[in-house]
Amino acid sequence: MKGLTRRGWIAASAGGVVAGLPSLVLGQDRNWPERPIRLIVPYPAGGSTDVLARLLGERLKDRFGGTWVVENRPGAGGNIGIDAVAKSVPDGYTIGAATVGHFSISQYLYSRMPFDADRDLIPISLTWELPNVAVVPTQHVPARTIPEFIAWAKGRSGGFFYGSPGVGTSPHLCGALFATRAGLTATHVPFRGAAQTIPAMLSGDVHFAIDNLPSYVGAIAAGQFRVLAVTTPGRWPTLPDVPTMAEAGVPDFVATSWAAFVAPSATPRAIVDQISEALRAIAADPVIQQRFEIAGARPLGSTPEEVQEKGRRERPIWKEMVQISGARLD
Repeated sequence: MKGLTRRGWIAASAGGVVAGLPSLVLGQDRNWPERPIRLIVPYPAGGSTDVLARLLGERLKDRFGGTWVVENRPGAGGNIGIDAVAKSVPDGYTIGAATVGHFSISQYLYSRMPFDADRDLIPISLTWELPNVAVVPTQHVPARTIPEFIAWAKGRSGGFFYGSPGVGTSPHLCGALFATRAGLTATHVPFRGAAQTIPAMLSGDVHFAIDNLPSYVGAIAAGQFRVLAVTTPGRWPTLPDVPTMAEAGVPDFVATSWAAFVAPSATPRAIVDQISEALRAIAADPVIQQRFEIAGARPLGSTPEEVQEKGRRERPIWKEMVQISGARLD
């Protein structure tokens, strides 16, 4: 590397300078950040992605300085916000909080995608993972285990209703897969988010959900919901008495919701690596681990290559789920 200047290494690792980029890109790792950084969250404010992304944004600001501005750009299952990231100037000043859907699900749901995750984005690091939990409203469904719920559902002439935060979301796909595996008659009821699903379940209009744990932590603690199983490979730390789906009698049912920070594909690798290393260090911080655990999540850190590998590895199971659900969006 002696014959290659730092500036030259950045240009080479970025695949060359894209025509029209600001001239500061080439030497950017020395002074970055010099202006505000946009952290685009492709979901509404107040949801788990928004809350956790803001927490990480605060820690990145502490490490790098500068101004980190969170911008919520929801719509189209999170594709509007991530498309904005993909089409941004790749200068290290736009980052997106992508989720498993952007890497492994959306391409099977939509007939046309505005971006190609493999081509148009460069992953920075995994950021967090959270389980989906199978829950029932305590006052309306007597089941305390998955087998009891299956027996209860089979005893109903019209089957049962399960809720989700929208068509094609991981809760929707998990619910469809569960009903198919268990041989149950089920009707999907899509909502705009858990804030709508929960009241419908508490009123008895919806009987079941396999949804993100963070959305239900408070209601579970209040005794309004009973947790029947988690979709993680092992038991979740804050729910030690709740079995995995495999332990509950539903094998081959591992489906977690995870996220990763991404940038436009031509972003200089030197900047990507700086942020990636910082996120790995943040994930190892016991204080952050505790804060995420309280929220129902687990902080993660990784290399960019590990994000790509995880997304590709999980595509077959999500593709199967989409096919089973019959979901299709245009």
